[in-house]
Amino acid sequence: MPAKSSTIVTGLTAAALVVIGLLGYQASAAASGPLAPVRGDAKAAAHQPAATDQHDKKDKPPAPAPVPEQSGTGKRVVYALGAKRVWLVGADGTAQRTFAVAPSAVSPTPGTYPVTSRSVSVTGSDGVAIEHVVRFAAVNGVVIGFSAAVDGSTPAPTGPNAKKTGGIRESREDGAALWDFALRGVRVVVVP
Repeated sequence: MPAKSSTIVTGLTAAALVVIGLLGYQASAAASGPLAPVRGDAKAAAHQPAATDQHDKKDKPPAPAPVPEQSGTGKRVVYALGAKRVWLVGADGTAQRTFAVAPSAVSPTPGTYPVTSRSVSVTGSDGVAIEHVVRFAAVNGVVIGFSAAVDGSTPAPTGPNAKKTGGIRESREDGAALWDFALRGVRVVVVP
């Protein structure tokens, strides 16, 4: 009896090795070009063509927008009204993240504001469920702050019938990053 079970195990092992070899061959045949070296593998990197040799410049994403000048120094959130963009700037003055936002119907005036309050999850003044709310200003009774809609929506364009809301909308991923960065008291610098 032991001879039969060892024969079965040997047969199954051999079959498994054949399947693995076949799958490996198919994967290598399907590869579209040379594989990129693992980060830190200097020898492999020296033998690989430069990325610009393999792709057109059109494939390169644009460089991130630089932090606006005259936005101060130190740790801060910079909100550029005209660019509809936010930068999370570390204490060393380097942008840790930048992203586009959908501006609110009511905009704060340029200046520096502290983060005054935060809410994990609420219903926005437009009736949409929002999360990671970071408030920093008020204009004529309208509270201004950053938030992300749970459903991923952005506010309707402004117009004569638009509701006067102060929610500056961002993606959920960007909202989570701003939430982690902009604790109460962190400066928000609004630039034109």
